[in-house]
Amino acid sequence: MATRVVIIGAAGMDYHMFNRVFRDNPDYEVLAFTMAVEQNLGTVEGEMRKYPPELAGKLYPEGIPTIPEHKLEEFVKENSVDLVVLAYSDIAYAEVMHKASRALAAGADFRLIGPSQTMIKSSKPVIAITAVRTGCGKSQTSRKVVQILKDKGYKVVAIREPMPYGNLVEQTAMRFASYEDLDKHKCTIEEREEYEPYIERGLVIYSGVDYEKILEQAEKEADVIVFDGGNNEVSFYVPDMLLVVADPHRPGQEVGSYPGEVNARMADYFIINKEGTAKPENIEAVASNLKRINPTAKIIHANSPVSIQNEDAIRGKRVLVVEDGPTLTHGNMAYGAGLVAAKKYGASEIVKPQPYLTPSLKKVFEEFPQLEEVLPAMGYSSEQLKELEETINRADCDVVLAGTPIDLNKVISPNKPVVRVSYELEEKGEPNLLTAIAEFEKKAWLK
Repeated sequence: MATRVVIIGAAGMDYHMFNRVFRDNPDYEVLAFTMAVEQNLGTVEGEMRKYPPELAGKLYPEGIPTIPEHKLEEFVKENSVDLVVLAYSDIAYAEVMHKASRALAAGADFRLIGPSQTMIKSSKPVIAITAVRTGCGKSQTSRKVVQILKDKGYKVVAIREPMPYGNLVEQTAMRFASYEDLDKHKCTIEEREEYEPYIERGLVIYSGVDYEKILEQAEKEADVIVFDGGNNEVSFYVPDMLLVVADPHRPGQEVGSYPGEVNARMADYFIINKEGTAKPENIEAVASNLKRINPTAKIIHANSPVSIQNEDAIRGKRVLVVEDGPTLTHGNMAYGAGLVAAKKYGASEIVKPQPYLTPSLKKVFEEFPQLEEVLPAMGYSSEQLKELEETINRADCDVVLAGTPIDLNKVISPNKPVVRVSYELEEKGEPNLLTAIAEFEKKAWLK
């Protein structure tokens, strides 16, 4: 008799894990995925989507339903579920065990599935960039790696972890090389935050739902694959080299979250980022923890300096700061590059967003109490985009300082000027990314 399974996740790693481990596997019957209704996906409880039959395979002609995660115990008991599988990314260890305890108390086993079962082997060399937490600077690192490889003459494409918030069948394998591609695939702000910076640099990035199909397409146009680890999963592909980014603003979390520590223990190189704005003792604490769990990995020290094109646009002005959404929500940060830039360039006042929040954004602030001075760029539905625009337009400020990587003017119509903040990886001394890539070339026999 097939083992009856529920996969708990957040519309990303859960789909990849199903495709790799459970699809077309008669030893298992996946009864449902779960989704937490408080997740910032623009999803309400009555609109939980199915994993469609076109993607679920021959064993699931009706597809696979999604249930609210708060109903996990009830569903396990009513359906005699044998096994609950965790497929989250970037989750604190305490929360892992809370979810495990809920499953066990309801009568099911609880399981974590290792990278050896979920990674796909590519015919092309793969360099993967992951992190110990969301918001460490994976994407800027990935973009710099892609650029270095391109400058060396290689054909390179990036593949990012999934953010499939739209029609899953249409988003099976997506290629982004132009702004038109973003509109074609009806990308949310979170998706744009990751794809748009590649497009601005003339780079190509893939994403979607089925990462075997994505790889098949990418391999046709690339000498080298760069996996941009997105929301902190382990690499979906077997890497010839693994770079893992850590954040000294959150010391201790490199050994306190799942699967961040898994990434750290597998790393060939660590990048300790944002050192220019971190306390020396926190940098040392992070380095010490990383050396303790993975003493053979090399450490690259780096800054993530912020810049704007026109300092006078900020100096002496009352500023509403809009930050990268996942850094604040998934990453539990209280601020990002926007607030750093506001202080660096002499804003006279940081205008707090709370008096101007619309209903959905009020819920975000209730869910993430660390938010005080900045507004996360939320836009997982057209309604949420409208509310983001309304909140910004209500705000009594002179200028909007956008720490999100996207151009807000392309997705909403603010009634006040928007100044974009840039931030790029800046390594300090050696080893550095050139060092790591030279080693990667030797490992992958590119040279």
